[in-house]
Formats: sequence, C-alpha cells, structure tokens
Amino acid sequence: MSLAIERAATRGAHFGAVILAAGASTRMGSPKQLLLLDGRPLVVRAAEAALAAGVWPVVVVLGAHVEKIRPVLARLPVLVVDTPDWSEGMAASIRAGVTTVRQFSRNLEGVLVALCDQPAFSAEVIARLIAAQRHTGRTIAAARYHGRCAAPALFTREHFETLTHLTGEAGARDLLNTDPARVAAVELPALEFDFDTPDDIAAWEKSPARGAP
Repeated sequence: MSLAIERAATRGAHFGAVILAAGASTRMGSPKQLLLLDGRPLVVRAAEAALAAGVWPVVVVLGAHVEKIRPVLARLPVLVVDTPDWSEGMAASIRAGVTTVRQFSRNLEGVLVALCDQPAFSAEVIARLIAAQRHTGRTIAAARYHGRCAAPALFTREHFETLTHLTGEAGARDLLNTDPARVAAVELPALEFDFDTPDDIAAWEKSPARGAP
C-alpha cells in the first residue's frame, strides 16, 4: 500500500490516542520521557506524532516524575492524566488513558495506544495502522516486530470495555496476540527499538533502522 493511500485512509478518521509515559525509568537512571532526540523530549515527540497524524483527543498518561514531565507538555493541545497506580504496570496507564478518551468523546471509532520511548514512532506509523484497519476491517491493527504484535496498536471501539479493565504489567499483550484473525499486523521492524537503558540509545544511533517508519 502506497504512502499516499495510507495518508488518504486517515482522512475523516475519528480515532483518539493514548501515549503511555508513566514509567519510573529505573534502568535509564533518569526520566527517559525527557531524553532529547533530535532536540525534543521523547514524550513531546510521541505526542506531536499523534497530533500530526490527525487523531484526537491525544491523552498523555503520566505517573512517576509527573512534576518534571508535565511542564514540557504545557504548550501542546493534549490532555495530561496523572495515574497514581502507575506502578501496577502498563495496564493501569491504559485504563486511565482509554477512560479519559471515552469521557472526552463518545463518538470515537477507536483509540491508538502508543509508547513514548520508541524513537521510530511517527505520524507515518499511525497512518499505516489506520490504513491497515480500514483496508482489512479488522478490529485491531498493530505493529509487528520481534515476531509478535505490540504497541503501537489501534483498537476499534468494541475493545474499549476490555481495555478499561486490563490488569497487570502485560498490558494489552494477550489482546494483540491471542487471536491473530482479528488483528491486522503491520510489519514495522524499526519499532523494536525502545529506550530503557543508555545502551539502547547507543544501539539506535548506530542502527540502519534510524529514520525508517
């Protein structure tokens, strides 16, 4: 599918977005949400990608380091949610984000759930996921890398109730991988890179995947 067709598929789409940015970054040694990549904090890059793709509302879920991270988002037209139970795992952030999206708009077709620490995440990635969902009619479209589906992932509204009742560290992993027939998998190998440690940053800088959607 060409990029022009992918972009066209997003026109008129009514999807919200949830950016997960609540973690403590213990292995990084400092809040990775604030790490600068191409001159911008990771959390800002993720939020701007969602805004550039035309999804709305964009909800950024914070938890650890909220006092440090919230100010860098102040100039963006996003909703910032502080989830006090962030330490439970990714599911807590998904619950908080999807609940906020549903409260903000009752007419959404679906929601994109994305991480803030994937340097290859972009508006182009979002366009490809929306195009895949449109083309296949499946209720989930997800990036595929490392041999499985993972974030970012697009869920149609029929999954909202499930997303708001997730528990534990695994987040939506089972929802993405238990029933492949309902998931449109988009091969996006560059998204295998995420920033958990300083070594991850070094690996990304040397990777030929840098700059690839």
